[in-house]
Amino acid sequence: MKLPAIKAVKYNGHPCIKIKDLWSALHSLFNKAQDHQINSNVLDEISNKQPVEWVSFSEKKFTSFIAKYNNLSTLGPDKLSWRHFKCIIKDKLCLKRIINIADAFFELGYWLSHFKVSISIIIPKSNKKSYDSPKLFKPIILLNTIGKLIEKVIGDRLQFHSISNNFIHPSQLGGLKQRLTSDVGVAFTHFIYSE
Repeated sequence: MKLPAIKAVKYNGHPCIKIKDLWSALHSLFNKAQDHQINSNVLDEISNKQPVEWVSFSEKKFTSFIAKYNNLSTLGPDKLSWRHFKCIIKDKLCLKRIINIADAFFELGYWLSHFKVSISIIIPKSNKKSYDSPKLFKPIILLNTIGKLIEKVIGDRLQFHSISNNFIHPSQLGGLKQRLTSDVGVAFTHFIYSE
């Protein structure tokens, strides 16, 4: 296997010789939206909706999400693999306690700082001739396993409520369940022929 040419990553026309310079280059690329201003006035346009009662999470929802994860995934800061986690939740009491924690987070509106800890790994994109630009790398963010699971389950429910209450525009297709690449093609074709 032929290895690519190794050169110093360049940023603003200068090679990143020091770790501090490399950090600045990668940080500026991967966190571009960090300091962007947000116009929260768009929230005023949302019509008033009746509050929806938050129903406690089910064992089925948690176990179905856990089953999707690959046992060989890289470990996060808590060093808990999905293989181990799948064994832990076979004990119904453990699973119930995890669900109780998830319900408590949502009821209290609080997220433990432990679950905000992440490890970023920067890896090179494949099949490049040289790796002298920050754009030729991609970050992988490793999170604590239980926190990642709870975020996924909450996100799934929020997406369901957002779509069913028409908070998401019908033409928004990216990142939503049951929306396919072919849906984008159909929508695009419709826009072309309707003009």
